This record gives sequence, structure tokens and C-alpha cells, in this order.
Amino acid sequence: MEELSELTEIASAPTAFEWAAAVVILVIGLVLSRVLSQLAYRAVIAPMGAHTAATLRRVILYLLIALTLMVALRELGFSLGVLLGAAGILSIALGFASQTSASNLVSGVFLVAEKAFMVGDTIKVGETTGEVLSIDLLSVKLRTYDNLYVRVPNETLIKSEITNITRFKIRRYDLQIGVAYKEDVGRVHELLISVADEFDLCLDQPRPLVIFQGFGESSIDLQFSVWASRNNFLELRNQMPARVKEAFDKEGIEIPFPHRTLYTGSLTEAFPIASIESTSRER
Repeated sequence: MEELSELTEIASAPTAFEWAAAVVILVIGLVLSRVLSQLAYRAVIAPMGAHTAATLRRVILYLLIALTLMVALRELGFSLGVLLGAAGILSIALGFASQTSASNLVSGVFLVAEKAFMVGDTIKVGETTGEVLSIDLLSVKLRTYDNLYVRVPNETLIKSEITNITRFKIRRYDLQIGVAYKEDVGRVHELLISVADEFDLCLDQPRPLVIFQGFGESSIDLQFSVWASRNNFLELRNQMPARVKEAFDKEGIEIPFPHRTLYTGSLTEAFPIASIESTSRER
């Protein structure tokens, strides 16, 4: 408490020259803080990436601004030791009052160090999928596919499973297909591979795959897997089902709908069949 009271006391009233000097220091310091932080950002953006460089720029900017304020206050006669003591007391008070913010701050440091995603990547966190707009000290900002702005706290990201959709250059699309039991599976396999080979958006390497999934209730279940570049993935995903359907129709391959067969057993009588019209007339 004594340090806080001493903080408000100045040995002698600042002169006009001291006020002018403090203002000049403040203005020059703020300008230099912004310039130096921007220079640091440009120096490290290539080797460290955009999100790490942006975080470093903010840290440098805040530290230089704090240093500028301390120098300006010292010019007005404030004791630097008293200022540091008051800052320590204030930091402790803010720490107890903002434990969540401190957790987000620490989590942000881990996110920057881990480099699980970068600005411009598309990620999925829980039920939210969007493009990373910025990685800040307390949160990450996303823009969803329907153009919504979403703020995700860094602590949530550290505790959640994150899927980076655009991390790698190629992606695989898995199309689930069912064909009738009467169809030749080998012939279906060859037809699907030919569909992929004729589609320009499908990559030759890795090769397309047709994977047997099992005998379903009404169909033989297959998985048709093809690879595409990241930029063409959505277009391939939209066009491939139509191309498969067109090829099946052309070759007469049946994609069955669910069937149900009623069987009473060999020792029981057949189901009685009656016409609704004849029944109503009898009544």
C-alpha cells in the first residue's frame, strides 16, 4: 500500500519542458514500437510462418509500448522502482481475476509452438469447420463456409481434437456403393476403375481403389476410393457419384433398394391372399 501511495507523489511538479519531453518520448516510442514490430514480422514470416510471425509481432509491440510508457512516466518524475512494484501488485490481482485469460494465453503459446495449423488453413474443431483468419494470444478466429465469424478460445483448441483439412496437397474421396447380388463384382471393379481413369480430376498416383465392405441386407457393399488434389476435391466429390451412376446405367448394373422377403417355412401353409374389393362386397 505504501508503494501505491508513493506512486501518486512526485518529488517536484513537472515543468513544461518535462511534459513536452514526456509527450515526445511517448509519440516517438509508439511510432518506433509499431515500426520495429512490423520489421520483426517481415524478418521471420518466411522461416517461421505467418501465424508465428503475427504472434511475435504482437508480443514485441506490447513490450515496446510498455517500455515507452515507463520511460515517459519516469521523465515526469515517477520512480521506476515504484512503478515496477505497482505493476507486480496489479499483475497478481489481474491474475486471480482472469485465470481463464491466462490459460488461453498459455494455450496460445503452445499452439504457436506446435504449428498444427496456420493462417489460411481450413480446420474442423468439434462441429465447426472454417478457414483460419488469425491466431491471437487468447483465441483463434475462423470464417465458416456459410461466411460466419467464429471465435474459438485457445484453451478449447488445446483440449479438442483438431482436423486440418488443407494441411496436405492431396485428399482421398470415399464413395460408398451397393450393387445387386446378381452382379459380377469383378466387372463392377473394372468399370469403377475405368470411370476414375477417364476423369481428369482423379490422380493416377495413388491409384484408385475398390474395397469390399461386406454383404449387406440388399446389396454387395463396396467402397470406391479416388485421390484428387486439394483444390479439386470438392468438384470431384460433386461429380463422381453422377459419373458412377451414369456408367452403371449404361452397363446395366443395378444399384438395389432394400428388399424384404416373407418366408413362412416349409411346414406351414402359405399366406392367405384376399382382395380388398371382394372383402368389402361380401360385407
